[in-house]
Amino acid sequence: MSTTLELLKDLIRRPSVTPKDEGCQDVLAGRLRPLGFTEERLNFADTQNLWLRRGVAKPLFVFLGHTDVVPTDPLDAWLSPPFEPTLRNGKLYGRGAADMKGGIAAFIAAVERFIGKHPDHRGSIAVMMTSDEEGIATNGVVKVVEVLESRHEKIDWCLVGEPSSDKKIGDVIRVGRRGSLCAKLTVHGIQGHVAYPELAENPIHAFAPALKELTEEVWDHGNHNFPPTSFQVSNIHAGTGAENIIPGNVEVQFNLRFSTELDEHIIKQRTHAILGKHGLKYDVQWRLSGNPFLTTGGELIDAAHAAIKTVTGYEPKDDTGGGTSDGRFIAPTGAQVIELGPLNESIHKINEHIDLKDLEVLSSIYERILVNLLA
Repeated sequence: MSTTLELLKDLIRRPSVTPKDEGCQDVLAGRLRPLGFTEERLNFADTQNLWLRRGVAKPLFVFLGHTDVVPTDPLDAWLSPPFEPTLRNGKLYGRGAADMKGGIAAFIAAVERFIGKHPDHRGSIAVMMTSDEEGIATNGVVKVVEVLESRHEKIDWCLVGEPSSDKKIGDVIRVGRRGSLCAKLTVHGIQGHVAYPELAENPIHAFAPALKELTEEVWDHGNHNFPPTSFQVSNIHAGTGAENIIPGNVEVQFNLRFSTELDEHIIKQRTHAILGKHGLKYDVQWRLSGNPFLTTGGELIDAAHAAIKTVTGYEPKDDTGGGTSDGRFIAPTGAQVIELGPLNESIHKINEHIDLKDLEVLSSIYERILVNLLA
C-alpha cells in the first residue's frame, strides 16, 4: 500500500464533520514534524487551525487544505459506511475522499518525497490546515491569515488542494473564483384571514413582482476570465402552515455569485433600488462570503502547467468556475493562488470516491511543482 493511500485511509476514518477535526491535524503534524517543520496551533472558537512551516527564507510556498467534511446523510444510501474507507474497482470510497482529504494526502506525501530528495531546497514550505471550510468559515483560514499578516509573514505561492479536475486528473487549474454574496430578506405584510384579504397585506403577493425583476436583472456580462454574475434564490418561507391564514412575513434567502465587474456595494445598491421601486417594507441581512480573486500568470501557474505536462502529457485549462474556496482569504495578501486537486464529480455526494491511480498521479504533480519552484 502506498504511503499516500495509507494516509488517506487514516484521514477518512476520522469523522471530521465541520467544524470537527477529530485528530486529522495531529496526524499531519506527526508526519511533517520529523522533517523539520515547526508546528503552530492557531485555534479560534470551535475551529482548529494548523500552521506547519519548514524554513524561514523567501519565497514561501504553501499547501492549503481543510480537514472537515460535509455531513453524510442519508447513511442507508451509501454502499459502504462513509467513514470506513473501502476499495472497490480501483476506487477508494469514503466521505472526504475527493473533498479534500485526497488532496491533503497527495500533497503531504509529495512534500515528504521532495524533502527526502532535496533537503536543502531554497525558500520555505508550509502547510495550512483548517477544520472549518465547509461551514461558514469565520474562524478558519481568514483568522490564520490575520495572524500571518500581523507578523508580516507573507505567502508567495499558495496551492489549494481542492477538487478542481473535471474529466481527468489535472485537466483544470482554478486560477480564480467568483465572489459570493448571501442575503436573508424579510418582506413585511399584515397577517390575516384569507377570507378577508382587504384587512391584510400579503407579503408574498407584494414581493412577487420584485422577485421577477431580480431574477431577470442582467447584473453584468462577465469578462474574459469570469462568467456573468448570477442571482439564485435558495429558500423561501412564509406562513404558519395553516391554509386559511395570510402570512405576515415572507423570508427569502438568495445568493449572488459575482464577477470582477461588480463589488458588494454595487450589488447592494442595485438590489435596494429594485426592492424600493416596488414599495416593499423589508429588512435584509447581508453576508459577504468572499470577493472574487484572480491569479493572472506568474511562476506558480507556469510551474503547475509544466508539472502537469511532465507527469500526464497534456496541457491543463485555466478556469474560474465552481464555488468558493479558502483561496479567497489568501489572494488579497498579494499571493499567487491556484486550486489543483482531484476530480470533482463525486464531491458532496453519496458514495464519494477517488480513483487510486488519480491519487498517485496527483501526488506526483504536486512533487513536480515543488521541484519546478524550489529545487
